[in-house]
Amino acid sequence: MSKILKRDLPIRNKLGIHVNPASLFVMTSSKFKSKITVYNDEIEANGKSIMGVLMLGAGKDSVITVKAQGDDAKQALDALEDLVVRRKFDEE
Repeated sequence: MSKILKRDLPIRNKLGIHVNPASLFVMTSSKFKSKITVYNDEIEANGKSIMGVLMLGAGKDSVITVKAQGDDAKQALDALEDLVVRRKFDEE
C-alpha cells in the first residue's frame, strides 16, 4: 500500500470554493490516479467529486486538508497546491 501524503491549503480567493473552483479542483484531481480526499473541519469529501468538494463549504480564509494516496500522490498535491494557493482558482 502506498504512503498517504497530506497538505493543508489555505483558501484565499474572495468567494471560497463555489461551483467554478470546485470544478477546477475536481478536474485537477481527476488527472491523477491517486485517491484524493479533502477535509474541511469534520467534513470529508472525495476530491474527484464536484458535489463532495462543494459540500465542504470552504469559504475564504478556511484551510482545507488534502490527502493523496497512490504512485502520483506528490504530483497531485503539487498541482492542487498550485491551483488553490498560488493561482487562487484563477479568480484573481
